[in-house]
Amino acid sequence: MLSRRIGVLKPSPTIALTSKVRELKKKGIDVIGFGAGEPDIDTPDFIKEACIKAIKDGKTKYPPSAGIPELREAIAEKLKRENNVEYKPSEVVVTVGAKLALYLIFYALIDDGDEVLLPTPYWVTYEDQIKLCGGRPVYIKLSPQREFKLTYEDVTKNITTKTKLIVINSPANPTGMVFDPDELKKIAELCLERNILIISDECYEHLIYENLPFKSIASFSEDIKKITFTVNSFSKTFSMTGWRVGYVACPENYAKILSGLNSQFVSNTTTFAQYGALEALKNPESKRFIESVKNLFRKRRDVIVEGLRSIDGVKVIKPEATFFIFPDFTPYTERAGGDVKFAEYLLEKALVAVVPGSAFGMEGYLRMSFALDVEHIEKGIERIKLSLEELE
Repeated sequence: MLSRRIGVLKPSPTIALTSKVRELKKKGIDVIGFGAGEPDIDTPDFIKEACIKAIKDGKTKYPPSAGIPELREAIAEKLKRENNVEYKPSEVVVTVGAKLALYLIFYALIDDGDEVLLPTPYWVTYEDQIKLCGGRPVYIKLSPQREFKLTYEDVTKNITTKTKLIVINSPANPTGMVFDPDELKKIAELCLERNILIISDECYEHLIYENLPFKSIASFSEDIKKITFTVNSFSKTFSMTGWRVGYVACPENYAKILSGLNSQFVSNTTTFAQYGALEALKNPESKRFIESVKNLFRKRRDVIVEGLRSIDGVKVIKPEATFFIFPDFTPYTERAGGDVKFAEYLLEKALVAVVPGSAFGMEGYLRMSFALDVEHIEKGIERIKLSLEELE
């Protein structure tokens, strides 16, 4: 018999959708996929070559569970240089993607019944991981009138005596919005005062398209750093989604516990993949690669915004970052009987794949990725428009 905790799991809507799209494409069906949560750009050759060299040099054995020393040191240097936060290498744990970093943190900190503040809409994984660890998500409904940006007031009215953690994802998936640093500082100071720990998911920090300030929460003060778990990965910044390399930086006493859990769960992150990640941080070509990707996604962002705004009844908030947009299709989802059925309708009728907003805690919306070329973005929008004319 299965354990009760398995009952909280829901199939990942993004993975399920991606699998379905692949199946249709294998059959030769021309599906346009707005559902993918990964860049369509290949990993840079200099990163691949570093990984291949590591394999040829025999870097194929178990490394330390917290990561190879060179990578932990490079991550600490990166955090100081780019984020203005000083971490020792011993305060960094390399994980199998940011997803495992998050799960290790939840597993280490949450007891049954502990409450975790979760700004909504949220990345789908947060909710399931919190529940798997016995926690109770407390949903902070973010307002589209405030562009889905978290405020101090949002947090204060949701804190209780059972609040243990808050998850902050900025830039945010699925909305593509960047939270205001002044608000984040006030929230962090409140958490310090109320003894609430902070998870700061910063995986999209390098994909900000507007001239907006980005601040790592841990950089606000030394005391705030002591209650913050800074989570990041190489997946989005360097197009390394399948490599599965992420990390968490936090006070050393927590890092030791997370490293121990990492050892029990997976032993370690793949050794030669870590050498690829190390090259990503060290090679001067990385900066040019990041800028070229950002410029490409900015152009695609502008195209999809214009296309969606040309559809009657659809409300669009222009994303400031990431490669996601979160339009409000409520008039059409209501007609279809909900956003899940509407997404199914679009896949069947228009051969366009989107993810329903209810998967992220917001019924009536769609999450659409613009990690595909302009031609396919425009083609997909036209298909959606035509299918809406036939929606009864």
